[in-house]
Amino acid sequence: MKNLLFLKLALLSFITSEAAPDKKGAYSSPEDASKDPDFSIQGEYKGSYTKSNGNEAKVGIQVIALGNGMFRAVGFEGGLPGDGWDLGERAKSEAKKNDDGTVTFKKDDGVATATIKEGKFYIKGGDGKVLGALDRVERKSPTLGLKAPDNAIKLFDGSSLEHWKSGARKTDDGLLMEGVNSARNDFKNFTLHIEFRLPYMPKARGQGRGNSGMYLLGTETQMLDSFGLSGEPNECGGIYKWKRPDINMCYPPLSWQTYDVEFQAATTDKPPVMTVKHNGIIIHDKVQLRKRTRQGNIHLQNHSNPVRYRNIWIVEN
Repeated sequence: MKNLLFLKLALLSFITSEAAPDKKGAYSSPEDASKDPDFSIQGEYKGSYTKSNGNEAKVGIQVIALGNGMFRAVGFEGGLPGDGWDLGERAKSEAKKNDDGTVTFKKDDGVATATIKEGKFYIKGGDGKVLGALDRVERKSPTLGLKAPDNAIKLFDGSSLEHWKSGARKTDDGLLMEGVNSARNDFKNFTLHIEFRLPYMPKARGQGRGNSGMYLLGTETQMLDSFGLSGEPNECGGIYKWKRPDINMCYPPLSWQTYDVEFQAATTDKPPVMTVKHNGIIIHDKVQLRKRTRQGNIHLQNHSNPVRYRNIWIVEN
């Protein structure tokens, strides 16, 4: 009987540990995050609704999980960022999940404006009538899985760590872990492709939420869970603390995302120049960088968050 009780307790402990995030509140895989019921609610929704003038209008909504059943919804007229948004003012609202698992966003006067239920985002009028039902979508970068050209150096394809300095690590399922430096430090002019996945950390805020960074010859392009934020220089896609991305293209946490970079190192009379695409959209176009580095390495920052990378390759020009 004692052995049976011990087995039950051990099994319960295993299930509990599998369902829990790490000590910083980070879920590092979709499989683990799916055990948090808020994970299936957060994400992107798109569709159309009927405006007060009777016209149909497209709209995109990003729903951010804030922990403990709290959510923030950010609305984009015309569609999602990079997919129709008219770049106008964003509408924002916060709400707590109801006992039945739905989420109802309300105006200050208590009138319901939207409800998330069973994977759909319902926009409502002042009389409670549904004006539009948006579908939850999972976008993929058009360059996700982009094959390395024949003349590329495959910096990481899951098979080995040969192109990274001592201390580089990979997960059991073949993903590169944060905190690595390329073995070479003489890169100059190149095209770079990298795929990265930010953890799901609903209770974290600011720079503590899925933080890493891609350093190319000393210049950092930030990696951070900035899903639904405004896109500041210290947020995802920003040239850290200096230039904001032209548009915040950050996907929801645990989505695979891409950076595609064209880099020209400094010469005796010209500064370095960099173009960056985030999830297929240009966020920095031929930007002249401040650091006049003529050659250097590639560094993926360790900020104590489980950021993962795959399919990294470079073509020297």
